[in-house]
Amino acid sequence: MRLLIALLLPWLLFFTIGRPIAGIVCLILQITVIGWVVAAIWAVYALSQYKTDKKIEAAQLLNQ
Repeated sequence: MRLLIALLLPWLLFFTIGRPIAGIVCLILQITVIGWVVAAIWAVYALSQYKTDKKIEAAQLLNQ
């Protein structure tokens, strides 16, 4: 679901993963048509980083 949001409304993804300032910057970038492509790529990358961070946190909790 978040991947679909990242492609259609990239700025909204940043708010769902707890990065509101990046969401505002992404919204400004998305206003232009060319910027939308860049914003979508940035959002997909941020989503993959978010998932990786969550997996690392879960592994660290298990090792404690």
